Amino acid sequence: MSERIAEAARSVGRDPAELTTIVVTKFQPVALIRELLELGVVDFGENRHLEAQDKSRELSGTTARWHFIGQLQRNKARHVRRYVAAVHSVDRLGLVPALDPGETPLDVFLQVNLSDDPGRGGVESTGVETLAEAIVASPGLSLRGVMAVAPLGEEPRSAFARLLSLSERVRAIDPSATEISAGMSYDFPAAIAEGATHLRIGSAITGNRPAHT
Repeated sequence: MSERIAEAARSVGRDPAELTTIVVTKFQPVALIRELLELGVVDFGENRHLEAQDKSRELSGTTARWHFIGQLQRNKARHVRRYVAAVHSVDRLGLVPALDPGETPLDVFLQVNLSDDPGRGGVESTGVETLAEAIVASPGLSLRGVMAVAPLGEEPRSAFARLLSLSERVRAIDPSATEISAGMSYDFPAAIAEGATHLRIGSAITGNRPAHT
């Protein structure tokens, strides 16, 4: 998989070293994560608080770095903050004060909704600046950039081009917020072509998720 990512980067004139691959381990056993750690993987993505918390506790003392990539409930935010390196799904103003208190700044990504469905995670494009300004004004948060999922049924590169444009709007508020979290197992080449810096890859690395009830 690493070679596929590197080739996708080189094909659009980018240095593969610019990319961080986050391995999504939702429903995957801790034993698999240990194997990945032995192979040198350090960045892992989870989208359910209780599962992520349990894994972080079991793997405390390892090099594992946890990224929360799922929709986050406000009442879980402070708990999530304790064990993650970054939250990729800050999509509304209410999460900002919930995540803010902390001894060291927490890296966060502003999640944007690229679809026409208001039920999908992410702030609407009209609210991007307001949310970015609130994050920047919070001393306990460090705005790293933007995050999005390409809508189903749309050509991914077109969607990621819109995300790149929204990223430029965020950088107008905070020039250091240069990162773009985009691209999954099926569309990462398009994300790389449109400036993604953080890929969220699951099944292409881990295989299919175990049956879960």
